[in-house]
Amino acid sequence: MSTIIPEKLKLLRQGCVIPAVPLALDNHRKFDATAQQRLMRYYVDAGAGGVAVGMHFTQFEIRNPGIDLFKPVLAASAEAADEQAAKSGRTILKIAGINGGTASAVKQAEIARELGYDFAIPSMMALKGALDEDMLYHMRKIAEVMPLFGFYLLTGVGGIHLPYRFWRGVMELDNIYGIKIAPFNRYFTLDVTRALAESGRMDDITLYTGNDDSIIYDLITAYRYHVGGEERTVRIVGGLLGQWGCWTKKAVDLLKTCQAVAAGKQPITPELLTLSAQITDANAALFDPGNGFAGSIPGVNEVLRRQGLMQNALTLKPNEVMSPGQAAEIDRVMAAYPHLQDDDFIRANLKNW
Repeated sequence: MSTIIPEKLKLLRQGCVIPAVPLALDNHRKFDATAQQRLMRYYVDAGAGGVAVGMHFTQFEIRNPGIDLFKPVLAASAEAADEQAAKSGRTILKIAGINGGTASAVKQAEIARELGYDFAIPSMMALKGALDEDMLYHMRKIAEVMPLFGFYLLTGVGGIHLPYRFWRGVMELDNIYGIKIAPFNRYFTLDVTRALAESGRMDDITLYTGNDDSIIYDLITAYRYHVGGEERTVRIVGGLLGQWGCWTKKAVDLLKTCQAVAAGKQPITPELLTLSAQITDANAALFDPGNGFAGSIPGVNEVLRRQGLMQNALTLKPNEVMSPGQAAEIDRVMAAYPHLQDDDFIRANLKNW
């Protein structure tokens, strides 16, 4: 079982920007390692504290026989992220997405550990219909290989409903350090925050938002619960988000603002709430919720394509493309919210990546 370097644990605990990394393909739908590593250098230089590779935005299909890209993508991404972080004297967290049944998930975790990843973050989609005890066993076996991140994935992109009872059990696992909360549902989000409060392990398990539809709300809210006669406060301190797979430099600025608000150093202003609504509007264009999130991966890829970081918006599945009208929606939000975008930063640095 690997251990966490103290500097990395400190970074995780204080909260940082962690993009859910897209998969870069060439125009023949083959892995584009050059563009993949360019993305990593962009994320590091933009100030991200970590990268998450192998999750929904990297496409679960990279594990499929005949595609077999899980190890190549994780290896290329880790190499570039580490090299760029070393150049800038920074620490970078590397989180490996894990998918599939327990035997496959454990093998993936072993590969990620060999490649130097710090945490495994398992999707539970393969355990649909399983008992809570079966799902906790799955998590426990992965945690025997690598430090663990829990993951509440949106049902619209393959996640399953994970009840409070499951999360209360997760809080008791050994070798778990964080949880990404991404059900896009306030009720389900509270299941996780309450479970953590009732476990009393707020110093051991750090919460990150994956709710791309309510980023600011999550980051500035103090979740307070009465447990055994005492008040316990839980906070979500950072984000592991597909939304932050693009416009990452501005995401870093946003997190700093939200952390200052959470610490009482800045007030919650009407302008901040307006910004929250604007980010949600922009996310709707990228993630395509009106079509069941069908265009979410191509939507983020399209922004990266326009910025010159990727060749195209292609995915491994030929029929996974932007929905009708989605490109126009992206045009609309890009025109409406230039302050959410980091095009100038990319233009100034693209030749160096």
